[in-house]
Amino acid sequence: MPSVNSSPPQSSPSFLNKYQFWLFLLAAVVLRQIPILSIPFNWLETYFHEISHGIAALLSGGRIIKIELFANGAGLCTTQGGNQFFISFAGYAGAILWGAMIYISAKSHQRVAQIFSIFIVLLLSVTLLLWARDLLTIFICLVLLVLFLFSLKAKSLKMLQLLLQLFAMVIILNGLLSPLYLLDGQAIGDGTSLANLTLIPEFIWVVLWSTFGLVTLYFLAKIK
Repeated sequence: MPSVNSSPPQSSPSFLNKYQFWLFLLAAVVLRQIPILSIPFNWLETYFHEISHGIAALLSGGRIIKIELFANGAGLCTTQGGNQFFISFAGYAGAILWGAMIYISAKSHQRVAQIFSIFIVLLLSVTLLLWARDLLTIFICLVLLVLFLFSLKAKSLKMLQLLLQLFAMVIILNGLLSPLYLLDGQAIGDGTSLANLTLIPEFIWVVLWSTFGLVTLYFLAKIK
């Protein structure tokens, strides 16, 4: 008598699960084009860019004097001491890494997503207490803090995961595209600092940062 397989049939992955990465990438592209709604998401990338400069300074023996965030999406991290090459390189690369860490933590497990969100809330709180000196920076940090607190208050951990993945994709996309603004002929910014330190043209550093962003997106697209 032939054996009968009593195990339930494997259900095929849903459209959302199958194309989740590309849907988030498309949403991030669209979100960047919406004038008012895109502003706090632009601030997200700027914050992680500047805090990456600061962390690089701390890790290389320096200290953070202050962090400034501006309404137009620009920012400035004033540091003292530390390795200037590491500090200058860390901004764009660090923002992309932060985006990747947020995306991976959100995709891996609901509790991991929750813990990582709490960590970012704590990081923003420390920034407010120690390094935010002007009212605009304080306001922007508070907006970002509310953004993550709102995510933590989502009705389900699954919703938290989805929100964090969207945040992460916007951060990575902005981190990938932002270095292109250095090619404006003004000879200011991280690319110019690295060019002065290494004699390697600014254009090369811009290509490296943007390539790093593309490679990061490629690897995130492969995560099941």
